[in-house]
Amino acid sequence: MTSSEITFPLQQARTMRFTLGAPRAFTVSPDGGRVVYLRSGSGTDRSGQLWALDLDGASGPRERLVADPQALLGGSQERLSAQERARRERSREGSSGIVGYALDGAAGLAAFALSGKVYVADLGAGTARALPVPGPVIDPRPSPDGRHVAYVSKGALRVVGVDGAADRALAEPEDGHVTYGLAEFIAAEEMHRFQGFWWSPESDRLLVTRADDSPIQRWWIADPAHPDRKPAEVAYPAAGTPNAEVGLHVLDLDGKRTEVVWDRARFPYLARVHWSSYGAPLLLVQARDQQSQLYLAVDPETGATRTVHADEDPVWLELFSGVPAWAPDGRLVRITDEGGARRLAVGDRTLTRSRLHIQSVLDIGDSDVLVSASAGEEAAEPETGETHVYRVNELGVERVSEGVGVHTAVRSGRVTVLVSATPERPGSTARVLRDGKEIAVVENRAERPVLTARPVFTEGGARRIPCAVLLPTGYSESDGPLPVLMDPYGGPHGRRVAAAHNPHLTSQWFADQGFAVVVADGRGTPGRSPAWEKAVKDNLALSLDDQVEALHALAERFPLDLDRVAIRGWSFGGFLAGLAALRRPDVFHAAVVGAPVTDQRLYDTHYTERYLGDPARNPEVYAHNSLVTDAGLSGAAEQVRPMLVIHGLADDNVVVAHSLRLSSALLAAGRPHEVLPLSGVTHMTPQEKVAENLLLLQVDFLKRSLGLRSAS
Repeated sequence: MTSSEITFPLQQARTMRFTLGAPRAFTVSPDGGRVVYLRSGSGTDRSGQLWALDLDGASGPRERLVADPQALLGGSQERLSAQERARRERSREGSSGIVGYALDGAAGLAAFALSGKVYVADLGAGTARALPVPGPVIDPRPSPDGRHVAYVSKGALRVVGVDGAADRALAEPEDGHVTYGLAEFIAAEEMHRFQGFWWSPESDRLLVTRADDSPIQRWWIADPAHPDRKPAEVAYPAAGTPNAEVGLHVLDLDGKRTEVVWDRARFPYLARVHWSSYGAPLLLVQARDQQSQLYLAVDPETGATRTVHADEDPVWLELFSGVPAWAPDGRLVRITDEGGARRLAVGDRTLTRSRLHIQSVLDIGDSDVLVSASAGEEAAEPETGETHVYRVNELGVERVSEGVGVHTAVRSGRVTVLVSATPERPGSTARVLRDGKEIAVVENRAERPVLTARPVFTEGGARRIPCAVLLPTGYSESDGPLPVLMDPYGGPHGRRVAAAHNPHLTSQWFADQGFAVVVADGRGTPGRSPAWEKAVKDNLALSLDDQVEALHALAERFPLDLDRVAIRGWSFGGFLAGLAALRRPDVFHAAVVGAPVTDQRLYDTHYTERYLGDPARNPEVYAHNSLVTDAGLSGAAEQVRPMLVIHGLADDNVVVAHSLRLSSALLAAGRPHEVLPLSGVTHMTPQEKVAENLLLLQVDFLKRSLGLRSAS
C-alpha cells in the first residue's frame, strides 16, 4: 500500500489517533538546564523512548535519545504482567516501550519499567541499565537523593540501591488480596491517583498505601472466542457494594513501620497524597458520598494526623490535578468552588474570581502559582473550547499562553514547557521558554493527517451550550440541508468541544461522508462552572435535553436536516446515544451505542455514587438514569429506532454485561437492533484493524439506517 492510498480510518488507527511520535510527559530539571520527555521514533512507532533536551550546550539546545527499548531489549518482544496491563488500562495507555518514568530530585537519574524489569538511566551520560531485582516490576521511582529506587513486585513494596545492591522488601502482602504501593482500581480509574507510594524529601522513608480488595465482590470476564481459557477474575466495586480497604503506612528504610491514622470509616477514599520539603505529608481524604473531605497533615514519626482544612458541598466535591499542595511559604494551595466559581485558594485567600474557571494547578513557585483555566461565567468572551495557562499571585492574574487553542504547561524555576494545540494546524507544539522567551521547540514526529478538520465553534440554545459544527469539505449552500450526526461524549470529565485541530478529525471524517456533524458539551461536562457540571446530580439523563436543545438551535443557522438525525458515542457517549434512541425517537432516527453503561447499578462506586447516590436508597434514581432495569427497558418511547450496539468483550471497566442486558431487553420488547461484539478488546480500541474498521462499519450502519446510499 502506498502513502497515497492511506485512508483516514487506517491512518488514525496506525497512529493511535495521531499521538505516536508526539512528545509528552515533560519534566524540567530544577536547575533549568534540561527537559526530559517521552516520544516514539515516528508517527507509527508505538514504542516510547526516553529523551532529554539539554538547553545550555555550547551550540544551543540539543536533543538526546537516552533510552531506546529496542536496544535495551535486544530486539526481543516486550512482556507485560497482568497487573501492568491493568495499570495501563486504567491510565488509558495504549502504547508500548517506555510509557512512564520518574526522576530523582535533581533530574539526573531516571527510573522506568520495561518488560517487567527496573531500568535506571543516567540522564547526563545518556546510559541506561537494568537492575537485578525480582519481577515483574511496576512503577519504579528513585529517591530524591538518587541513591535508591523503590518499586512494586508481586504486591510487595521493595527498595534497591541504584547500584543494584541491597534489594529488600519493606512491606510484603499478607495474602493474595493485599498489595502495597499500588493504586487500587477506584483510585486509578476514577480519582486519577495512579501512584501508591511517595518518597520523603530526605529520601529516608516512604508513604505507602496498603490496599485489601477482599471485601470487593468478584466478577468473571470470559473470552468467548477462546473457550479453552479460564475467565479472568475481577474485583469490581459496583455502586452500593464494598470498596477495597485502603490504608497508609510510613515505611523507614531501616525497617520501621508506622500506620497513618485517620477516620477511615467516615473518610474511606484516599484521593491525594503530597509530600514536599515545604511541609508535612499532606493527604486529601473523602467521605464515600463525596460531599465532605479533609486535608490532613501527617506526623511521620507517630502516624497521627491533624486537620488543615475541611470542605463540604451538598452536591459533590470535585478532585483536581496538582492539589492539594504546600506553597514554599507553607500555605495550603487548593482549588475550591466558592461564589458560583471554581477558584484558586492559597492559604486563607482566594486569588481568582468568576472570570476564570480553574481546572488544575501546574506548578507552585516562590512568587506565583501556574494554573490551567478556561473562561468562567463572568468572562468577557466565551472562548468556546479554549484552555489557557495563567500565572496567579496576590497581585493579579496574567495569561501566559497566547492565541485560540488548548494550552498546558510544565514549569520549574525560570523554564516553562508550553504545549499548545490550535484549530489551524494539526497536532501540538511544545515550546521551551526561559523567562518567557522561546529558546527551543521540541520536535514533534506525529504524522500529518490526510484530512483537515474545519470545526466552527459556537454556542447553541438559551443555555449557550458550547458546540462545534463540521460540514463536508467543499460544502456549499446549493448542496442543501444535510443529514445530521450528533457526536458527543456529553458527560462528566469529558470535554469534547476543544479549540484544537486533532480532537475533531474523526468528526470531520464523518462529515466528509455526507453529514453535518454536531459536537455539543451540555450540562455535566467540565470547563464552564461548578453549577454547569453539578446540574446532572440525580439526573444524568439531563444531558440528553441539552443535545436536543443544541441541535434545534443550530438548525436555525446551519444546514441541518432534522428529519435525518443520528447520534453516536462511546462510554458515557454510548449511554447518551442509547438514551436518545430509546427516549427521544421523535428527534433521533438512528444510534451507534458504543461501550455504554446501560444499568447504573453495574458501574463503579466512586463515579456512580457521586452523581446518583446509594442505589439502595435511590432505586428510582438509578432506574431513571439507566437504559435497562430488571423489568426491561427503562422509560423507552413506543417508536423504535435502529441501534448498533458495540462492546469489547474484554472490557473490565464497562463490562459487556451492559450491552448484553440492553440487547436482551430490546429483544424481549421486539425491537430490532444490531450487536457488534469485539473479541479481545477492552474499553480502549488500540488494535489497528479494529479501530480502522469500526469507523467504516459505523458509517455503513448510519447510511443504511437514515436511508442514504450505502457506504463505499
